[in-house]
Formats: sequence, structure tokens, C-alpha cells
Amino acid sequence: MERRDFVRLGLAAGAAAGTSGLALAATAQKPASARFRPDPMLEAGVQLQQQAMRAGKLTAHGLATRYLARIEAVDRAGPRLRSVIELNPDALAIARERDRERKAGKLRGPLHGIPVLLKDNIATGDKMSTTAGSLALDGVRAARDAHLVARLRTAGAVILGKTNLSEWANMRSVRSTSGWSARGGQTRNPYALDRNTSGSSSGSAAAMAASLATLAVGTETDGSIVSPSASCGIVGIKPTLGLVSRAGIIPIAHSQDTVGPMTRSVADAAFLLGALAGPDPQDGVTAKAPRINYASFLRKDGLRGKRLGVARDFFGANEGVNALIEKELTLLREQGAILEDVTIPNSDKYGETELTVLLHEFRPDLEAWLAAYAPHAPVKTMADIIDFNVRNAKREMPYFGQEHLIAAQSKGGLQARDYVKALANNRRYARDKGLEQVLRDRKLDALVAPTGGPAWLTDYINGDHYGSSFSSPAAVAGYPHVTVPAGLLHGLPIGLSFVGKAWSEPALIAMAYAYEQAGRRRRAPTYVAHIRV
Repeated sequence: MERRDFVRLGLAAGAAAGTSGLALAATAQKPASARFRPDPMLEAGVQLQQQAMRAGKLTAHGLATRYLARIEAVDRAGPRLRSVIELNPDALAIARERDRERKAGKLRGPLHGIPVLLKDNIATGDKMSTTAGSLALDGVRAARDAHLVARLRTAGAVILGKTNLSEWANMRSVRSTSGWSARGGQTRNPYALDRNTSGSSSGSAAAMAASLATLAVGTETDGSIVSPSASCGIVGIKPTLGLVSRAGIIPIAHSQDTVGPMTRSVADAAFLLGALAGPDPQDGVTAKAPRINYASFLRKDGLRGKRLGVARDFFGANEGVNALIEKELTLLREQGAILEDVTIPNSDKYGETELTVLLHEFRPDLEAWLAAYAPHAPVKTMADIIDFNVRNAKREMPYFGQEHLIAAQSKGGLQARDYVKALANNRRYARDKGLEQVLRDRKLDALVAPTGGPAWLTDYINGDHYGSSFSSPAAVAGYPHVTVPAGLLHGLPIGLSFVGKAWSEPALIAMAYAYEQAGRRRRAPTYVAHIRV
């Protein structure tokens, strides 16, 4: 399925940057890994880009222009990743304004002039749509910015565009294909184009892997930041529930929804988290959100003396993944960490009740968002969306249905007895009798495990093939989870996860940074059509 109604900024940007069709044709005989390799400044992170701008060697306008040209060359042509669903027609004007501010000595912080991509379930009160990938909201502009978007603008970031995602954040069908939306088509994994990016922040992950912007923002209910990050060889931070405001995010469930950074390095994730995090009166759960300079915890000795529990019960059936992670555990020890094997108690007691909670919260949370941020949309209710999909089945449901939407529509309110019981069960066994118990009883600073298995083949007939995943304990508990590239297995990225207690982002960032700097496992994608084993 092809993407629709794109703003064609990329074509003009390509011409401005000198990336003509002739130049692309001249490189057509090179291997894909060389042909689509970005110039070093696009691969560079916040610190190097800011250094270049301070030295007068780079401008925000020039950086945005080069990223737009790369989106045209790699996302829409070439490998056709389909990771960017829409471009911001005001991006270059915003970048020029950031340059004017810099020239006048008005710097807003470390993100001043830095291009950022946002997942397309994050409201922007501008000329872009906010759709969660659904044609039901195609062309619908949000009434105002999400709280985090306003914070990014204040921080000086350049909102470059929106990324594709699993439609409705992968809460549409029991047999969905991650990374596919009716509006954006199928996002491809840059490491092997026939492999899945995982869901639902698929576009943000693929865009970061392919160096289509400096930073990206994703959202997670269970696995949707950490899983695509691991599958695409990048860093992802799923924060503590309440660290970043959800106001303005098209929701699934308020008891688990979070927003977080997806970047090519831990340092960039720390800078981005600092801009995103903070209290918001519109989202009461953020009342305790601390104001912290997360970049100050980027320490190469961050693992020294740390007690880490190796969650052996979350090592999967893939022997290759297990062997790769065993080598990384040795690296953790070499950096001064103290490791011991543990089992996370009661992790089998909230699988079914998690879905019960999500289905009960989905309809009222979504309808509240529609009323507040898209009152002018043609759909007002979950029932309207279900009916739209039925009437537009050829475009909306060519591969899978909408079982989750139908189930959510049938659920009672938030006072329903089965919902109240399920929510209490989840909090008891994921928090008090789960992560809290093992961290406290074993006196641990964090838990580590493989984030998941290698990316699976995209399959429209059978749907996703997730296999093992370490996402649920932290997701259901509302605790922080950081994934860092741990290397490649048969050319496909594998992630190593760090999970800690609530509000432990500073410690997790320090540990993740120390591991990243010691191993430097990330490798740029090769854009091969498929993996030959």
C-alpha cells in the first residue's frame, strides 16, 4: 500500500542540498550499504551538531535541508522505508528562525535547531495531521499541540515531521502486522527490508536507524518503544509512568501509556528526555515528575559497583540471542557491575488481565482525546471508527481486521468490576509482588535481559511473530526501561535491556551509557532486501 497526500518538501530539499536524480543514478551500482550511507553530520548526534553550529560550520536550516533530502532519497525512493508519514511544511521556516535566534545570542538549550520526528499519534497544532495512521483522521489537524510538543518548541527543536506507526498503536487487531497503517503503508526495517520493525513506534525506529533526523519520539503501552528500538538497532527509553505528559497523545490506556526518546545514542536520548519530562497540570500523574538534567548522568563509570539481576526467565528460545547476550554480560562485569541470576516473580499473573485493562480504558480515553483535540473530526466515537473501517474495508482492512476496536466498544465503563479487579491485579503482581520485590529483596540497582529476539519476516497472512520479549514487566508496572544496541545476529540488531524501579532514569541512563561506550555495538543498517543465513 502506498502512502498518500505527502507534503513534497523533500523534493525541494533534495535539490537545495545537491542530491539530484542524476547523483543518485550515478551511485546505483554501489552496494546498498554504501549507496545510502549518510554524511557524517547526519549520523552525528546533538553534541556534535551543536558544536558545528557554534563554530559556524552548520546552520539549523542547512541541517534540516539535508535531512529532508535524505528522507526523499531513502524513505521515499531507494529502499523506500516508509518511515515518515508526513513532513512539516513549516520546518525550514522554523529552522531559519532558530538560526536568527542563534545569531542574536538567544539560545534555548541543547536542542536549539535540532530536527525531531514525532510519532503520528502525537498532536501538533500546526499544518500537519494527527491520525494514528488511520484514514478516519486523514487530513484532521489537531486543535493544539500536545504538551510535549510545546516543550520541544520551547526548547528550540525543529519539528521535521511525523513518523508512520502500527495503526492505532497496534491496538486494532489480534492478527495485526506491526509497522503497517492504512495511511502510511508498511514501514520496512533498514537492516533487511523484508523484516519487520516491530510495533508500534515503527517509523520512529526505522527513521533513526536510517539517520533521517537527529531525534525521534515514540510512545509505548507495552513494548512499542523498546521493541522497535531493539529491532532497528537504536536506543529507546520507556520512562516511568508520569515522567512525561501524555496530554495530546492519541491514547490506548492511561494506566500504561508513556512517551519517550528513540535515538542513535544514549547521550541523545538523555538530551531529548530532559526536554520531554516535567509536570503538566493537564496530566495529573506527572505531579511527581522530577526536573533533572539527564545529560549530567552520562558517565563512563556508570556500571561500577552496580548490582544487576540477570532475568534468566526472559531469555528466549533463540540460542543465538542468548549466546550474544552472554558475551555482553561479560562486558558488564568488566565495567565493574556485579551480576547475579534472578527470576522476576509473578510475571505470569497479568497477561490476560493486562488486555482487560487496555480494552476497558481504550474507548473512553480515545473518545476524550477526539473531543479535546479533534472536535472537528468526522469520527467522534469508537463506534464511528469501527463503522468507518467497515465502509472503507478495502483500504483499511486489506490484511487484518479490527477485533480490538470491537472488543473495546463492548466493554463497560471504568467502574466495571472486572476492570477494577484486573487493574488491582496488574499493580499487585507487576509492581509490589513483581519488580519491586525482586529489586528490593536482592538489593539490585537494575535488571538486565535481552529486549527480545531478532526482527521477524513481515507476514500479512499470519501477522506478527514476536517470540520472547522483556517489555511487559516494566510496561504493566509503569517502571522505566532502557534498551541499548547489543550487536547483530545474522545482520539483525539485538538489544540489551536495563529495567529499574520508578523514577530511576538517572541511574539507568548512567548504566546504559557506560555499557554503550564500552561496547559500541551499534552498526549502521545495510538496506539489504533480505538476510541470507
